[in-house]
Amino acid sequence: MSGRAQLMWDEEVTGYDFGAGHPMDPVRLALTMGLVQAYGLDRAVRVVAAKPAGESTLRLVHGQEYIEAVRRASAAPEAADGSYGLGTIDDPAFAGMHEASALIAGQSVGAAEDVWRGEALHAVNFAGGLHHAMPRGASGFCIYNDAALAIARLLELGAERIAYVDVDVHHGDGVQAAFWDDPRVLTISLHEHPRTLFPQTGWPEEAGGEGAEGSAVNLALPAGTSDAGWLRAFHAVVPELLATFRPQVLVTQHGADTHVEDPLAHLAVTVDAQRAVAESCHRLAHEHADGRWVALGGGGYAVVDVVPRSWTHLVAIAAGRPVEATTPVPEEWRQEVYRRTRMDAPRRMTDGREPDWQDFHEAGYDPADRLDQAILATRRAVFPHHGLLP
Repeated sequence: MSGRAQLMWDEEVTGYDFGAGHPMDPVRLALTMGLVQAYGLDRAVRVVAAKPAGESTLRLVHGQEYIEAVRRASAAPEAADGSYGLGTIDDPAFAGMHEASALIAGQSVGAAEDVWRGEALHAVNFAGGLHHAMPRGASGFCIYNDAALAIARLLELGAERIAYVDVDVHHGDGVQAAFWDDPRVLTISLHEHPRTLFPQTGWPEEAGGEGAEGSAVNLALPAGTSDAGWLRAFHAVVPELLATFRPQVLVTQHGADTHVEDPLAHLAVTVDAQRAVAESCHRLAHEHADGRWVALGGGGYAVVDVVPRSWTHLVAIAAGRPVEATTPVPEEWRQEVYRRTRMDAPRRMTDGREPDWQDFHEAGYDPADRLDQAILATRRAVFPHHGLLP
């Protein structure tokens, strides 16, 4: 295995564009790559552009009729078939939609292939993580589910145990649905509680289908959860399950929309805690998956203040060149941000918080605390299936 990190990037992924005013502004991708380059991280990784996912690859997860509907909407957006979730407020059809979506999917599939074959130890596709797309429909700004496709390709290549950890503020419903009945795939999602956020799924009782009980793990966090609670929850659930499951590959989704400034959700996490979780995922990959790590982006709608910093930290960690939190943001990048968005960019790679949290095992369970209630609900629903005490 080369040991090198790989960054999947093709500038054409910015063609995944739902139009003016849509929260999923592709400028977030361009600005992230610009910040990666401003720090010279593109020289610390191998930058690779994979080919778009082809028909046979897309069919590993998505139905043929749905793929054909996406193709038709891509060619004639005004005639999009709403019965497939296309042409909606969340997922407006746009010219070239199939091509842009397949290209993003191809980057995640290519990342998975290269990690499995030993071409890279870690691979990052921050344009990916489109975890809401369902086998037969678009959902939540997601057309093709690149995360599920990457996992399905790993299974096709012979992987027998794959763990997927999703820390986006929204439930990773599409990935869970794709592998609901497959005990080879452990899906873990930490997200805002479905009572208060789309897609209203991801309850702790959703624990996997028949024959795959315990393979779906859902930790539903109370609205307003901040760094200390978010980190406490992550460490109360994820490490033990990975240690028991022993994945051959760890696939992670790093939606940045958990941030306190994100306009579409209600958690209160900082870039500093997001960086800490990325570091934990890196460490867990080495501890439990021989270092094989595929890291994806996801949601994130504070496209200047949050997303580029969060995902640049992710790339830096994968590259073995972590950027210190107090590092000043390069001035040339800040000028580029203003030129493109007329917004002032942040000046440092930190929100000024040192992540601090109390370990669930060491600090004890508080039965009156809503966060601890959420943690215990998840542990009770899933841990016994893995031979663990809740």
